[in-house]
Amino acid sequence: MNLAPYMAQLNELADPAAVEKMQAYHKVDRPYLGVANPQINDLTKGWRAELSLTDRIALADALWQTDIFEARVAAAKLLTQARLRPDDEPAWQLIQSWVPDFDSWAIADHACMAAQKRLMADPQRLDVVETWTQSGELWSKRAALVATLPWTKQNNPKPEELDARERILGWAAGYLPVKNGILQKAIAWWVRDLSRHDPVRAAAFIEDNRATLKPYAIKEAARHMPDFPLDAPVAADVTAEDEAPASDS
Repeated sequence: MNLAPYMAQLNELADPAAVEKMQAYHKVDRPYLGVANPQINDLTKGWRAELSLTDRIALADALWQTDIFEARVAAAKLLTQARLRPDDEPAWQLIQSWVPDFDSWAIADHACMAAQKRLMADPQRLDVVETWTQSGELWSKRAALVATLPWTKQNNPKPEELDARERILGWAAGYLPVKNGILQKAIAWWVRDLSRHDPVRAAAFIEDNRATLKPYAIKEAARHMPDFPLDAPVAADVTAEDEAPASDS
């Protein structure tokens, strides 16, 4: 795959005035071109139309390896599609290979959107995602939640979808002994989205994990549940009189 003509198209859209703002916003030391997201959308839409799946995967790989912000976003967008025919396994393998490189939310979220499509195409791939939860890298742990957001959205989930939902909530609960902001926000995002479709289960998760969820995470997770108590209920004091047995007289 000759990367040069595709990078030339990205470079034609570069805006040096935007680069400093992007560096400050994303807080990661990597090259930025200053290309806006809608412009990347337009480019990758054209590339998807003109390239075979094999060439798209090769281009996505080459773009990712540049470590340029816009190139990595474009790489993810090239593979964000519900159906990849004739065989989506090479695309899934490439997306998996990116996970250890995640170091900021923007690129990670675009790549996780591509992962979502591949997971919905074959939910057995959740076995691979579960290995991310055991990673020593926080961004890989976070990716396991962002990539599985589609399981928050079923209004009438099938038994296997409910099983997957519970499995993922188990991962989220397993993260909570470590009160890390990156993971707390990801958990809140997952539960907040779940609350739109299954508020009872979302509320139960918050209650079960209230002791280890940070207050801002509880507030965010419960955003769409206006009647949910953000503060834990305070048990009434039990007095000696309350504890005394009733008189026989």
